[in-house]
Amino acid sequence: MTAPPNSHSFRSPDHYAVIGNPVAHSKSPEIHAAFAQQTGQAISYVRLLAPLDGFAQTVDALRAECREVAHEEAIGAHGGASRSARCGGANITVPFKLDAFRYATEFTPRALRAGAVNTLKFDGAVALGDITDGVGLITDIEKNLGFALSGARILLLGAGGAARGVLGNLLDADPSLLAVTNRTIDKAESIASQFNNANQGIKICVMALPDLPKQSFDLIINATSASLSDNLPPVPMSCFAGSSTRPALAYDMMYGRETPFLKLAAAAGARAADGLGMLVEQAAESFYLWRGIRPNTAPVMAFMRAGTDDPAARKPPNQPSPKADLKPNRKP
Repeated sequence: MTAPPNSHSFRSPDHYAVIGNPVAHSKSPEIHAAFAQQTGQAISYVRLLAPLDGFAQTVDALRAECREVAHEEAIGAHGGASRSARCGGANITVPFKLDAFRYATEFTPRALRAGAVNTLKFDGAVALGDITDGVGLITDIEKNLGFALSGARILLLGAGGAARGVLGNLLDADPSLLAVTNRTIDKAESIASQFNNANQGIKICVMALPDLPKQSFDLIINATSASLSDNLPPVPMSCFAGSSTRPALAYDMMYGRETPFLKLAAAAGARAADGLGMLVEQAAESFYLWRGIRPNTAPVMAFMRAGTDDPAARKPPNQPSPKADLKPNRKP
């Protein structure tokens, strides 16, 4: 409804954040700014660095600050129609996806299956936990990279929150083998047991690091945090052998640079891809959960690959604007 003339109405943006440690490298604010511009949504989105032992306090402080802003804006409306800001939600990155699961008060089925949360949606006292990483990963690998997962031999490096967030979707993709390895083998066995007990189809295979040189895979996914510090996860070059029909794909969930993992894969003759596509696709799923409209990821992906800082400046030459590109898909 349009407010009557001279009513002094205003509309404040809803507030969102990405919470992690480290978090300065995150491109989520730029991605969500582009989504908001594309879809005509009024939001603000910031990075929040949480202490390693202070995730819940950081989220509580974010929600409290939004309540204070909403109160001040209601007072400042001077009797006119107002639409105060609210804290709509948060994205969660390393190393807090298990902390976010403990923080949430309600869950989507996929978050319960994963036992991890990368997206929180706030509604009053309710904190709905969701996990959008798996959707983002599968969409990027199959749709954007054109790599079929059905029948593939897959190795997942890592057994933390990032691995938990994608295992269910990888199982649903019907690979011929899904193996998990980790420096601490007990963690790999624990996560495999959790998913195997709930899954009626293919079972996750746990592989110890010394056994990896005997194996080759079609897809190797780095879900460890090694690339954040430019370290190489413990994977031998022989794992990137692929098959006679296609080269292996090495996928690093880290994005924005050529990591030691991707350099090793390229040296072994594998196809290498960073996690920017996953980031954009999972962000679109979070945006849809929060706003009820699904943005078009293709132009945003192009903008992010271009490497500029201003979403409004990333319009490709001779292309319609992102808003014109959008075919909205709203929640019913």
